[in-house]
Amino acid sequence: MSQKSPISVHILDTSRGRPATGIPITLFKEENDSWQTVGSGQTNADGRCDQFLTREQFSAGTYKVHYDVQEYFLKTTGFFFYPYIEVVFKIENAGNDQNYHIPLLLSPFGYSTYRGS
Repeated sequence: MSQKSPISVHILDTSRGRPATGIPITLFKEENDSWQTVGSGQTNADGRCDQFLTREQFSAGTYKVHYDVQEYFLKTTGFFFYPYIEVVFKIENAGNDQNYHIPLLLSPFGYSTYRGS
């Protein structure tokens, strides 16, 4: 996919003060009361992943980002509390000028997220 996805993520490991690299990410969309996989990838050296779906595949609806953080913490700290994190959000405007950035601030025992720009 050559064009950046309208949905992107960025993970920063606040316990280490650096981007969280190599974390598998899966994007789901709710369809008919069940979650359908829309795209997947993993965070790059800057902790970013932005290759989930094309603008043409993008539509309004309820989405879920699944951050699979267990292996990352086993490699970096040897312990974790959250094996994965899921963030559910609703998109009402899927127009061509809309981008949705879902950052995750992460540590072995906590996390926070917000809508970024």
